[in-house]
Amino acid sequence: MRIDPLLRALSEPTRLRIMRLLAHMELAVGELAQVLGQSQPRVSRHIRILCDAGLAERRKEGSWVFLRSAVNEQGSPPLGAAAARLLAVAEQEDGTFAARCAEDRRHLAAIRAGREASAQAYFARHAEEWDTLRLLHGADEPVEAALLAALDGRGLGALLDIGTGTGRMAELLAARAAQVTALDKSPEMLRIARARLQALPADKVNLIQGDFTDLPFDAGTFDTVLFHQVLHYAQDPGAVLAEAARVLRPSGRIAVVDLAAHAREELRERHAHARLGFSDEQMIALLGEAGLVPDTPVALPGDPLTVKIWTARRDCATAPAGTDKKTPRRKTPAE
Repeated sequence: MRIDPLLRALSEPTRLRIMRLLAHMELAVGELAQVLGQSQPRVSRHIRILCDAGLAERRKEGSWVFLRSAVNEQGSPPLGAAAARLLAVAEQEDGTFAARCAEDRRHLAAIRAGREASAQAYFARHAEEWDTLRLLHGADEPVEAALLAALDGRGLGALLDIGTGTGRMAELLAARAAQVTALDKSPEMLRIARARLQALPADKVNLIQGDFTDLPFDAGTFDTVLFHQVLHYAQDPGAVLAEAARVLRPSGRIAVVDLAAHAREELRERHAHARLGFSDEQMIALLGEAGLVPDTPVALPGDPLTVKIWTARRDCATAPAGTDKKTPRRKTPAE
């Protein structure tokens, strides 16, 4: 990293705003253009300057390009860490800059809320046919068998099924779990899951309405956390995985079943996918950033989409910190 391009990159107010947004999350170029109120070509020019200076990194996904900060306050190289600290201090000390950054984040939150509302409307429309729609990913049985093998066939303990949908995975795994918590944001999905799971013992299953970005559970509550064809709906999958890791007990397991990286744009346009699958490199990095130790991925090639299974463990030495969140009252399938 060189000082001249770094200082030139930080000499323009729009690029300062971009860096503060990227300090909080990975963003699509289109999202940045909306937040900044500028054309996408103009924003792309700013991004090129930031990337050339080593301050940001691009990642292409289908026709979309995502940006993330390449620097942080504790990282390296030293010039990058110094730049990240300077921007953080500037937001604390410069009231005008702080107000602009806060407004940008509010605008971004509104954009994402709109997208999430559209996704929820999609889930509501298709709740009754969800298992059929999921066959877009290929037959369920080989994937489910591979998932059980990836989990070593052992007991799952307290299981959290995030984005349970119709409850298919909760039903499949209930015999291997001491207790199952099935969580979904959609009331329509939970209604179907409740009907599906009503034959299970009342003390076996807990159905909860909640958001995977803010799980309503104490830290260290679960032995196993499952995302089955769910993570591609996340605007910020890293934050979702970090929140899942928070509720995982020491030595607990996370399993992510999702699509390998692909370029089928219609899944974004017609089926509310926020991400076009994940590469092994991307997923392993996300799991590592969440404080998890990844296992070897499993691939199930399909036509045209490949399903991947990524598992990871929480290291005993990195138990999640405590929290004042309270575990909600258990709801039985009969409620």
